[in-house]
Amino acid sequence: MLDMLEFLRDEGVSADITAEIKKFRDAYPEEDETLRRRVPDPRYLYYGKDIWEEAITAILCGENLLLVGPKATGKNVLAENLATVFGRPSWNVSFYINTDAATLLGTDTFENGAVQLRKGPIYQCAETGGFGVLDEINMAKNESLAVLHATLDFRRSIDMPGYERIPLHDATRFIATMNYGYAGTRELNEALASRFVVIDMPAITTEGLIKLLKREFPSLKGVYAEQFAGLFQDIQKKCDGGELSTKPLDLRGLLAAVRLMRTGLEGNRALDLGLVNKSFDDFERQLVRDVIRTRLPETLRREDVFD
Repeated sequence: MLDMLEFLRDEGVSADITAEIKKFRDAYPEEDETLRRRVPDPRYLYYGKDIWEEAITAILCGENLLLVGPKATGKNVLAENLATVFGRPSWNVSFYINTDAATLLGTDTFENGAVQLRKGPIYQCAETGGFGVLDEINMAKNESLAVLHATLDFRRSIDMPGYERIPLHDATRFIATMNYGYAGTRELNEALASRFVVIDMPAITTEGLIKLLKREFPSLKGVYAEQFAGLFQDIQKKCDGGELSTKPLDLRGLLAAVRLMRTGLEGNRALDLGLVNKSFDDFERQLVRDVIRTRLPETLRREDVFD
């Protein structure tokens, strides 16, 4: 597993903060092999010193985090990275309109001739000192989220009818993410929002994008790492200015396109698959192709892009 403390030092995170992370890890070592397998081994890393310092400090202070921002800002990547940094097992809960208390906390089940509780992810986080990642928290109905109120505030407990009251492990933290303006989203309940500290996630920088591309594709030529990063920023500007929808603003799609190029697909066809075709409007697709043409040649072969 990647040495995350070394990565944080490379990002310029304060030595005092990394020293506190080490103390946290020493105070809450994870000895259970099953739970150790739940500590994420991240595929991607979040780049951004200021956000790292804010998020780590909040967790060290016992706070729960709400990461807010548009798509492609790295909310889920940061949430996963934080669990890795602190060496904690993590559970991911993807919220949707039918999420209810049983989904979050657990439900009765019949096993070995007796009724037993099948524990939900929030319950397991509470017991084990895990990090719960609450993805798209504003897609769930407010009434279903009310069960989290006592869990997330100073009471730090779960009170389930018919079972003992469960206090949260001292290492337990919850990291929620949310986008604005997606279909199915709603305003977050004010009482629930007050139980988080909120980080407004900025768009990824060109420098961060280049680092991400070079780490994912070590043989990618530097000039093309810069051009792909610049292309993504160009699309971001068009989206911010209202010239494009956010559909082609897809960082996963850009990485997929570069991966297709590495495998041998011609560059512009790969970009069509990864970015252009995310739009379902012919006019917008042409606009995205025009943005690509300002950055990249019409013919882009694997040997042009990779060493």
